[in-house]
Amino acid sequence: MRGFASDNYAPAHPAVLEAMARANAGQAAAYGYDEHTERATALIREEFGEDTEVRFVFNGTAANVLCLQTMVRPHQAVICASSSHVNMDECGAPERFLGSKLLDVPAPDGRLTPALVDVHARSFGDEHRVQPAAVTIAQTTEMGTVYSPDALRELGDHVHGLGMLLHLDGSRLAYAAEALGCSMREASRDAGVDAVSLGGTKIGAVGAEAVLLFRPELMPDIAFMRKQSMQLASKMRYVAVQFEALLTDDVWRANASNGNTMAKLLAELVGDVVEITQPVEANAVFARLPAAAVEPLQQRFAFHVWDDRTGEVRWMTAWDTTEQDVRDFAAAVSEVVGQTAAR
Repeated sequence: MRGFASDNYAPAHPAVLEAMARANAGQAAAYGYDEHTERATALIREEFGEDTEVRFVFNGTAANVLCLQTMVRPHQAVICASSSHVNMDECGAPERFLGSKLLDVPAPDGRLTPALVDVHARSFGDEHRVQPAAVTIAQTTEMGTVYSPDALRELGDHVHGLGMLLHLDGSRLAYAAEALGCSMREASRDAGVDAVSLGGTKIGAVGAEAVLLFRPELMPDIAFMRKQSMQLASKMRYVAVQFEALLTDDVWRANASNGNTMAKLLAELVGDVVEITQPVEANAVFARLPAAAVEPLQQRFAFHVWDDRTGEVRWMTAWDTTEQDVRDFAAAVSEVVGQTAAR
């Protein structure tokens, strides 16, 4: 079923599969001591800085947990948006494996601000309370919104001024950077981020993510943490080569551009029919549907209900979404919503 449930539903990009096939020739050293891992690491450092520590992993939850593990100890806490992936969609993995508490705060558009951080950034030195040590944000956010470099820099300066560190869940960083018209570094590290969970899967990879660390004090133990977290691939070449493919000839940007363009088109086509509830800044469209319209539409197209109390739904586009996909879906939305209103 074609649909708009998630950019995870998209297949692997042909360039990724071709790269994996090329990597499948002959033997190669295990555990990342191969030429493909070396080249992929070099490409990531070219994008984010030569001093970037790069460790490839299988999935985004592991990347998030490992980044945060370098930043906090069990008596410390991580401040996050209530809607964030680490808070809502990782089955408690950060709290279980870090032994640290998540302090969540409502962020209506998914973006944290200095004022929202300050809701929990207190009680420093009080031995009876967990100590806030890190802030985690997402770029793009779970609400499909994007931090501008200036907003991110303001947040980073505030977080650092409080003696904390800033982590960025970059599972969709490519979409954010393309939307901003800048590099992934400018949308993250240059604006004050200390570590990034770099996503590959949502932009065309099979199952490839990376931990990127920018501060020397975070780096010494990451190799051991990754192994202990069961994220060290023996045949690392097949993971790393996917980033090699995405970062060559700006494949990542072309993929992100298509997803973002299709989301904007979808919002334009249905904007007179449904209420768009969040700014459409990247590859997500949030809208409010009449309850009676959800099931008939889901019988024809895949998508998720974001909040069944309000009727808010989420429609995601991806690198493989076509204009015809969008026009077909928009026509179906207009048809079903119209039928619902006529009852």
